[in-house]
Amino acid sequence: MVQGNAHVRSDRVLTVPNLLSILRLAGVPLFLWLLLGPREDVWAVVVLALAAISDWLDGKLARWLDQTSRLGTLLDPAADRLYILATAFAFVVRDILPWWFVALVFLRDLAVTLCLPLLKRAGYDAPDVIYLGKAGTFCLLYALPILLLAQIGPGVAMIAGPIGYGFAGWGLLMHVWSGALYVFQCVQAARHPVRR
Repeated sequence: MVQGNAHVRSDRVLTVPNLLSILRLAGVPLFLWLLLGPREDVWAVVVLALAAISDWLDGKLARWLDQTSRLGTLLDPAADRLYILATAFAFVVRDILPWWFVALVFLRDLAVTLCLPLLKRAGYDAPDVIYLGKAGTFCLLYALPILLLAQIGPGVAMIAGPIGYGFAGWGLLMHVWSGALYVFQCVQAARHPVRR
């Protein structure tokens, strides 16, 4: 059952972790332009790698600097989702991933997003991120640059392709499964509203 958020979160906006999340979000259009415009795959991999590093770093800094904030809990997963969806979309355009892969990622995120108003109405905060969801996001965020590396040439593709598709498959499975768990939690919580 959703119990609300376990960590105390401030209303601060100007924090180092929030700045990193905003910079990560700003990198999405640059990444898409590199991937779909001039097809500068190596530079696109660099942007993706920096996004992945900043994703790890903003969470660590939030804890180390005691700068966990409500805005950060929204920005961080939003940046992750935007990178995953933007990359998956671009990969469909370039025939790197099948369309149904992107559809499953999008539908999972849409279902979880639609559950949030139900939780609010029942008196709960958004559910804390579960390990399975983090693991799925990790796999997807690392699958995408590896799959992009596989586009550089046949020698690299022999090594990077199977690794990238392996990460993508496991990431998609965990992403969809964690989404189903979030939806189940939200439905259960909506049936048992907080009494005030």
